[in-house]
Order: sequence, then structure tokens, then C-alpha cells
Amino acid sequence: MEGSLIKFGKTFYMKKILVMLAFMAGTASLAHAQQKAALSATIKTPTVQCEECQKRIENYLAKEEGVYKYQVNYRSKNVKVWWYTDRTNLETIKAAIANAGYDADDVTANPDSYKKLPKCCKKTEDGGGHKKG
Repeated sequence: MEGSLIKFGKTFYMKKILVMLAFMAGTASLAHAQQKAALSATIKTPTVQCEECQKRIENYLAKEEGVYKYQVNYRSKNVKVWWYTDRTNLETIKAAIANAGYDADDVTANPDSYKKLPKCCKKTEDGGGHKKG
């Protein structure tokens, strides 16, 4: 009888291990199947001039559904953005930057938003920009 208990114990634990492995494999494949398609792009933002401009764009992108990561670089005048393709697209993201008051590739800044920018964030031809010195 003792031998059958040992055999039962080994069988029980082997079945338990197999069930756990099957569960982990199923969970991993389900997680992989649920990964969303994502893209990234670099958008030229030639009118971005300072950290204030950078923060303003970051605030707009933070509210944009589907955008999960962004890097605004006012020195190189571009925005690197990552988004989920089932929730937004590149044109919508460019429109968000334009709505913040800045040019984004081929999308020009929203005129009303641009007017509301502080002087330092406006184009030099409009009397804005930072003084060199």
C-alpha cells in the first residue's frame, strides 16, 4: 500500500506540473495574440524653440488617445512619437501638434492656437523667438 501512495503522489504532482505548464503556455500565447500593432515616426517641428514649446506639445500628446510614448526635442526641432495603429494615426498626431500652435511636417499650426503662444514660442518673423547672446 505504501508503494501505491508514493506512486499516487508522483502522479498527482506530475499532473499538477503539467496543468501549470499548460496554463502558463496558454497565458503567454494569449498575451502575444493581444499585442496591438504599433508604429513610430519622427515629425519635423520647425517652429519649436524652447522648453516651454516642448512642454506644450508634450501636454497635447499626453491627451492624444493611442499615443503611448513621445520625445520632443526642441534643439533638433523634431518629435519622435509612438502610437497604437488601432487607436490613432500619424495625421491625427500631426493635427494635435498643430492644435498646440506648432507646425508639424506638412500640417501648419492652427492660427488661433498660434496667436495664443507666448512671444518666445512664436516665429522670429512674427517678432518671437529667443534672443541670442
